[in-house]
Amino acid sequence: MNLHNILHTTLVGLLLAINAASVSAEDNNNDDGAAATDDNTTSYYQQQDDDDKADAYSGGDDFIKYWTEYAVLPKKCINLGGKDVIVFSMYEKYYNHCADKAIGTYSLDVPTFMTAYAKQLELNADDMTYGDDYTVPDSTYVTCYPYEINGVVFYVQMGCTDGTSQSLSVNVYKDNTCTEHDRNADGIDDTTIDVSDLQAPFGQCTSCVHFVDKNEDDVDDGYFEGKTKNAPLCEATWEYKESCGRKCRKMGNVKTSSEWNSSDKLLLFVLGSFSTIMMAVITKKRGKMSRKDALLEEAALGSVGIQQSHVVGIFALTFFFIFCCGLAGWKGLTWTLLLSVSLVLFGYLMKLTIDAGMNVPLGPDGEPLDNDSSDDEDDDEEEDGYKAPATVNSPTEKQAEKEAELPSFS
Repeated sequence: MNLHNILHTTLVGLLLAINAASVSAEDNNNDDGAAATDDNTTSYYQQQDDDDKADAYSGGDDFIKYWTEYAVLPKKCINLGGKDVIVFSMYEKYYNHCADKAIGTYSLDVPTFMTAYAKQLELNADDMTYGDDYTVPDSTYVTCYPYEINGVVFYVQMGCTDGTSQSLSVNVYKDNTCTEHDRNADGIDDTTIDVSDLQAPFGQCTSCVHFVDKNEDDVDDGYFEGKTKNAPLCEATWEYKESCGRKCRKMGNVKTSSEWNSSDKLLLFVLGSFSTIMMAVITKKRGKMSRKDALLEEAALGSVGIQQSHVVGIFALTFFFIFCCGLAGWKGLTWTLLLSVSLVLFGYLMKLTIDAGMNVPLGPDGEPLDNDSSDDEDDDEEEDGYKAPATVNSPTEKQAEKEAELPSFS
């Protein structure tokens, strides 16, 4: 082998060795990058799981992770135990406009509620839910704030408006913690500070999550999931809620599902009136029943161990029980019993009507005969002076009459 071939072989071997080393290094780098990516992904999801577990631990058994289907309905602002609170209900189906049964009714102090509501408005503004020109209202007076007038420092904070439960105003307080109201001689503590642009949405079904159209290229993968989990208003009201007891409900005039609304009362009145009318008609028709039908009905009742005198008492007790169920708010049982009684009365009334029609005698022309009207017509003819024809006398009677007519010579 000459020198040229030796150099060529050596150079080719060196190049192959360098290439192999380069490929090996690249593979190692790729493996390290993939491992790092896997570690980051695992770390991300682990962090999400840890956050969810921490939230669930802090929220207790009633922890809500996703707020997409929930809504809150502020009802009234009342002063409960010297503290202004907002009475609200939470719903699971926001798309029903808070018409379904609420999860529950609660109360929350005005500062906490309005702080959460202000954060919700700010979040909506960032997402341009209300448009580009929307400005978040000033929330300065949501919490206790020193306010100076003519050199005198007062403490003010948002609370219930005097004279109405559907509005909020800035109230005056005596202390720097805003716990003791400073009322004038008329019992008024409202100031003239304008907070009309920041009011609780009383009577409005407010969805916990507000979605806006977003270009998927402008947001990351976690944007939409983050929206469903970030609901400042509902999160705060749910976490810091307080139970609304009997006094709270009475002051807030909050109706429960067991209370009767106007439509329920109207339908109860209609069904009750209908049943009463049917009872009166049944009583009248029973008075005209034939002796035979009455005996057959008594025999049918006796076969099941019920006497005729027991029927009235049974219906009276049934109506009394229905009335008690209505007062107790047992809607389902009340409607079931009332409808059942109405159907029974209607069916019995139809039976009496059909039986009465079958017992009317028919004339030769197929028309029902009215015996009472025939008797009346006979009486009318006698009163008009009509007399029956005289009977024909026998010959002996005629001879006696002639002899009676002859003059007497004695």
